[in-house]
Amino acid sequence: MEALIIIFITGLISMFIAMTKKPFLVLITAMIGLLTAISSLVYQVNFPYEWLNYDGLKFDVFSNMYGIVALVFGLLIILVGYETFKKEPEHTGEYISLLLFSLCGVLCMLAFTDLFMFFLGLEILSIPIYVMAGSRKKDLKSSEASMKYFFTGAFATGILLFGIAWLYGAVGTFKIDEIAAAIQNPTTHSSLLYVGVMLILASFLFKVGAAPFHFWSPDVYGGSPNIVTAFMAAVVKLAAFGAFLKLFTVAFGGIHDFWAPALVILAILTMFVGNLSAIRQTKFKRLIAYSSITHVGYALMTIISSNMNNAFNLWTYLLAYGFSIIALIVVSKIVDDEDDELASYKGFARKNPFAGFVLILALLSLAGVPPLAGFFGKYLVFSSAFADYPWLVIIALVNSGIAIYYYLRMISSSMSKDDNEELEAYKINPVYTVVLAICALGILAGGVVAML
Repeated sequence: MEALIIIFITGLISMFIAMTKKPFLVLITAMIGLLTAISSLVYQVNFPYEWLNYDGLKFDVFSNMYGIVALVFGLLIILVGYETFKKEPEHTGEYISLLLFSLCGVLCMLAFTDLFMFFLGLEILSIPIYVMAGSRKKDLKSSEASMKYFFTGAFATGILLFGIAWLYGAVGTFKIDEIAAAIQNPTTHSSLLYVGVMLILASFLFKVGAAPFHFWSPDVYGGSPNIVTAFMAAVVKLAAFGAFLKLFTVAFGGIHDFWAPALVILAILTMFVGNLSAIRQTKFKRLIAYSSITHVGYALMTIISSNMNNAFNLWTYLLAYGFSIIALIVVSKIVDDEDDELASYKGFARKNPFAGFVLILALLSLAGVPPLAGFFGKYLVFSSAFADYPWLVIIALVNSGIAIYYYLRMISSSMSKDDNEELEAYKINPVYTVVLAICALGILAGGVVAML
């Protein structure tokens, strides 16, 4: 609870400091607030305590571990975006504050104990991102991304509220523990319950970008500023999957046999749609979007399986995925191609060996190549699902093989010789260097630490 209050106060202070038109002060304030909040969560994981308490939120080990990763990703993304934010000193505080307020929503989504608080967290998370997606006011694609994200998000929210209403009609409560207890009673298994659960499931699939509800992802990822794309892919996805896992394993675990078959089919569809669409992409962020859809299919396997360690397995997987995505977005900012063409990355590793090395690490981790963090994440996810759905794991492995093709294609292009290349063509900002180094460390060591 303390971390949530710290982040909220930091966002408010950042807005007022922005009046001085000194972006660096805003950045320092945000960093201090985020580091303090992260320290609070780390301390609470090791030494549980309750100084402040609210019935709608419970910051246990699950929410704290996911929250730490979300805040670390948020800190890295704000650092990377600073070069862009400071170009408009009068708006720097607004940009950073919106990201901080969105992180407040993330913490609420991870710690909710009733559906009312979950809905508030979802809206607190989403509304700032609707604004940030359209922050490049002179770019029509950015405005289009903002509108598409807003309309699809609002539609998904409407479905969610409709589902919650049906669910409440069946069980008579919003609290997830009471919902779980009510579902154990067969007399509550009415059409109201089943329709409500399916509507809530559909809204979650919209939010995480699973097929066939994925149609907004490529345009929103492609049109949004790079920083917003990174935030949606790393932080928003982590929050959505954390809430997804919590709600469906805790509240709806008693009717697992009802919703799991539908999720199995959609996970398979999501993997193939993401991979087969990614093969044809020529734009970098659209490739990231379709790759993200594929990874949604893998992550759904943790929701489907009944393994007791699913929360930890999903945490490890999203940790590896987030570091890789942030590293790729930093590389895209270094390349700085307005057309976002994959061809512009040709020879990148030769022009800047360190950034090229991190680019290759990130792509190999996404592909699941050992001994990188992405491999350990996939190993935990696949092994947890194997006992219940061995054939689903085989399909996931086939899709992993397909994905290697377009990851290796980009690696090959980045390492190839560009006839017009200038070896000193790319100058890296020191902040980018630090973030790339942190991401590389996370990719190299994250999986090993998790396995220990």
